[in-house]
Amino acid sequence: MRTVLYDEHVKLNGKIIDFHGWDMPLYYDSIIKEHMFVRRLCGIFDVSHMGDIYIEGRNAEEFIKRMVPTDVGKLKNFDCAYTAFLDENGNMVDDTIIYKFNNEKFLCVPNASMKDIILNHLKKNLIDNVELKDVSDILSCIAVQGPVSEEVMRKIGYELPGPFTFYEKDGVIISGTGYTGEKGCEIIINNVKAVEVWRNLVNILKEIESGPCGLGARDTLRMEKGMLLSGQDFSGDRNPYESSISFIIDMNHDFIGRNKIENKQVAQTFKGFIMEENNMIPRHGYIIYDNSENEIGIVTSGSISPVLNKGIALGYLNKNSGKNGDIVLINIRGKNHPAKISRPKMVN
Repeated sequence: MRTVLYDEHVKLNGKIIDFHGWDMPLYYDSIIKEHMFVRRLCGIFDVSHMGDIYIEGRNAEEFIKRMVPTDVGKLKNFDCAYTAFLDENGNMVDDTIIYKFNNEKFLCVPNASMKDIILNHLKKNLIDNVELKDVSDILSCIAVQGPVSEEVMRKIGYELPGPFTFYEKDGVIISGTGYTGEKGCEIIINNVKAVEVWRNLVNILKEIESGPCGLGARDTLRMEKGMLLSGQDFSGDRNPYESSISFIIDMNHDFIGRNKIENKQVAQTFKGFIMEENNMIPRHGYIIYDNSENEIGIVTSGSISPVLNKGIALGYLNKNSGKNGDIVLINIRGKNHPAKISRPKMVN
């Protein structure tokens, strides 16, 4: 599958890879260079492979309150929230952003590989007077991220919304969301308009010696900020407490999985890990040990941090096996190497 911006990526010499069935750019020039575009200036990403499902009808709010642990009834119109769909055991099926237009109209954005699963999950639990509309094939999404994103957006005629708020202008949704931990927004736009907006943004970024960014930088950026990746940091096997996103839970309403997580004991918690030695890069599946070489955790994501210039990891650590600042050992290619425990957000 290809987004409507695929030909633009090819023209920009994007290194195309298969990402969950989508032909997407891993990078254009360099992952580290594109990473620093976002941290220092501004970068843009094609995230049109994400799903887009409208949930509409008289009982739409009641339905979504049942489907996620976040009480969307407390959101104002044109607020959005980061949350997750849980299964009957309280484990996360997928994380998502929910957009509230009003009590009878919402939009949810599931991850690319999970769109059909979430759509089926919604259909399975559908109630009367609620309609689902999968518009993933007609909408594109361009993320504009970085310290100067406000100035960039103004040059194409849009104001930057506040964090986790959104607005509509000329049929385009501009939301104060992103996956980099930086100031910015995401532009949800009809496919027929997406190429023109992308080209305009590319030209504006050229003027400030910045440019488009691929999936590689998107991954290193979210890791530095401790953001979960669906299917890698969790895959139907972790609840929000274990994954350090308990803030999405409001126990004052009923939702799928509530009874299971209400008194659930957390055996492991999601942490960040910063390698002590240079040139040591942890990867998904690597085992974490204590100083007595007892197994105490596992790495779920790992890479080099361009900001810290060190290997970093996200993963799960056994409860009471160490606090932030303590040293643990991560096994890399058969040898244990020291790493400092951190909160998931390793770069401020």
